[in-house]
Amino acid sequence: MNCTRLLTLDDAPALARVLTENRDFLKPWDPVRDDAFFTVAGQLHGLREALEAHASGTGVALAMLDESGALVGRLNVNGITRGAFQSASLGYWVAAAANGRGIATRAVAEVKTLAFTELGLHRLQAETLLHNAASQRVLTRNGFLPYGVAPQYLKIAGRWQDHVLYQVLNPS
Repeated sequence: MNCTRLLTLDDAPALARVLTENRDFLKPWDPVRDDAFFTVAGQLHGLREALEAHASGTGVALAMLDESGALVGRLNVNGITRGAFQSASLGYWVAAAANGRGIATRAVAEVKTLAFTELGLHRLQAETLLHNAASQRVLTRNGFLPYGVAPQYLKIAGRWQDHVLYQVLNPS
């Protein structure tokens, strides 16, 4: 059974619920979010943008599913660049209750396969905060290798923070 699928507008209520339930859990790993982000309307807005990116070939937004098929997280393939680069960036989050069960590891494996087969990418990158050991394990289990540190890379939890950069290359 796959643990990912494309997100649709119908997922807005489930995303809003899971994000609201995990607001404090995700806070140290996310940009500062206003209250509207955690509403169904806020998620509909984000999903519409994600579906536009998908239609234009610059992104793919996926639901992360547990063993019962319930939505427990999200993965985004962002910034798909064609031409000589053939690369994209991967971002993901998973609910606290789904942590440590291998769901994120399996979901990233599915996205890696999607990136290198259907999308035909050469490279997939991901970034983690320096202290996010759990996410680093997910990436290394999927063949991602660290290749550097980007100082003050993203504004997370209200401040610019350093990130470890990871990548995996298409073996074909």
